[in-house]
Amino acid sequence: MVAEIEAHGELTIEIPADRLLEVARFLAGPPASFRLLSDVTCADFPEERGRFRMAYHLYSLESAARVRLRVWAGAENPEVPSVTGVWPTANWHEREVYDMFGVRFAGHPDLARILMPDDWVGHPLRRDYPIGGEEVQFSDAV
Repeated sequence: MVAEIEAHGELTIEIPADRLLEVARFLAGPPASFRLLSDVTCADFPEERGRFRMAYHLYSLESAARVRLRVWAGAENPEVPSVTGVWPTANWHEREVYDMFGVRFAGHPDLARILMPDDWVGHPLRRDYPIGGEEVQFSDAV
């Protein structure tokens, strides 16, 4: 374990990316029973060695406890294991992170864009993505 942080009654556990599946399976099963993955998020820290910090927000329906798992995806070719085999809802969350940040998820069943057009170049939530307006590609004309 890299770090354990408690704030506002919630626990954050930062682990190496290569331990993500092992820890996810443990937390999803008894006795922990964190069966609900409510969100997968990413933050871009260009100045950090790991650059893309992933956060997995978990909830236990049995105990009403919350825990957050954090892993670093890496700066060059960011990638972490997919947790879709543990929490199927991760499918959509991981696709969103891939689309917006370019983090790849090894073992994902259908890692494709979900928000941006298929031919979009780049990942808009990266800090090095150029700022500027884009022409609207649709209209309300019937």
